[in-house]
Amino acid sequence: MPIDKPHQEFTRLDMSQGWEVPPGYPPGIQQKILSGSIDEAGKQGFRTRLLRFEPGEYTTAPFVHEHWEEVFLVSGDLIVGNDEHGRGGESFTGYTYACRPPGAFHGPFKSERGCLLLELHYYEEPRS
Repeated sequence: MPIDKPHQEFTRLDMSQGWEVPPGYPPGIQQKILSGSIDEAGKQGFRTRLLRFEPGEYTTAPFVHEHWEEVFLVSGDLIVGNDEHGRGGESFTGYTYACRPPGAFHGPFKSERGCLLLELHYYEEPRS
């Protein structure tokens, strides 16, 4: 199945609107979809998004999904591996990159000062 994303040249992003809380995330973490879409139930698609954490925001449990995920920490700080109360973990600052295959457990995550991430999510194309 081909990737369904439009051709788009450089376009200035309006960073003041178009943000939403992804399902299962706390309100202080929002996403802005830049391109594409992903169907987790159908295990297909490709999505490019920005994800931002407000200062002090954190998740409480590890994540695992069946798609590939590439993450680039553009700015701010991101703590990886905190506990359910937001304590502990290893701190990273921009420019940091991660690439996770399907089924990899990762997180929880926290940001002390806030951060902005660029994420690519995709499923492997079926081999013929």
